[in-house]
Amino acid sequence: MRGKLTAVVCAVVATVSYAQQDPQYTQFMFDRLSVNSGVAGTSGNLCATLLLRQQWSGFDGAPKTGLLNLQGAIPKINSGVGLSVYFDKLGQENSTIARLHYAYHVKLGGGSSVLGVGLYAGLSSRTLGSQWVAVDPVTEDDAIPDNGSSASGFDLGAGIYYMNKRLWAGLSSTQLPETELKNVSIKNKRHYYAQAGYRADLGKNFALLPSLLIKSDATSTQFDLNITAMYKDMVWLGATYRTEDAIAPMIGFQMPTGKEKKSMFKIGYSYDVTTSELRNYSSGSHEIMLNYCFMIKKKEVIEIYGHPRFL
Repeated sequence: MRGKLTAVVCAVVATVSYAQQDPQYTQFMFDRLSVNSGVAGTSGNLCATLLLRQQWSGFDGAPKTGLLNLQGAIPKINSGVGLSVYFDKLGQENSTIARLHYAYHVKLGGGSSVLGVGLYAGLSSRTLGSQWVAVDPVTEDDAIPDNGSSASGFDLGAGIYYMNKRLWAGLSSTQLPETELKNVSIKNKRHYYAQAGYRADLGKNFALLPSLLIKSDATSTQFDLNITAMYKDMVWLGATYRTEDAIAPMIGFQMPTGKEKKSMFKIGYSYDVTTSELRNYSSGSHEIMLNYCFMIKKKEVIEIYGHPRFL
């Protein structure tokens, strides 16, 4: 009974506090693609990112989320492509979202900056289990599935993204069609995002990397503010503050790989200390990030031509 009760509580709290249907991550600075297609391929490298999140530890049926992002550049057509696959389990609800991203790149400032204008098309699927507990057994509710149900629908989003060696910023929107999934009585909610980050070097060995994420569904708005300190481009410590929800310390490590040491492997961990009323019931949230970017080396083109003088 406790497991069923906490699953219901989690579902209610998640709906009331923020109508969050897109993935939510504390280490959002490593997940720019899933909510903004303009990001696809702008780094010029082939990158893979995995994020795993266990939210509200201590609750049975608490949210468990996984996200995989893949992206790469297509220099010949000034473009980038990407794929985002997101899995989420909350109590009796299981969600899967898959998005194919495309971005067109415009080089600015002599090639030192890139502007990406992107679009994604995808599929949103949700499944409801059958182990529901009615508050009033006498009253029947057609919205509560008897034997479980599922539904899927079209997903579409767009975004614009700018980056140079120190600054990145983007504006985007997801779930534009607000597709209604009638079989599970769920309507996808349109979301709006603004994100930005900056790198400030403090001497030879230290750098500060502040970043900001603003997300809204036009009804409620939430801010994520992060400050991270980097040492020798190898180890970082930071903290994220999420309004009316949590404070999250984080730690990470990165190292170059490959023969020329130009590819990069990163691993990060964060722990959310809950600041809302849920702190009385939850011991917090855990999150792990893995990232690998493989530098695509351009082949040197050797041009051979004949000069009339030497014919």
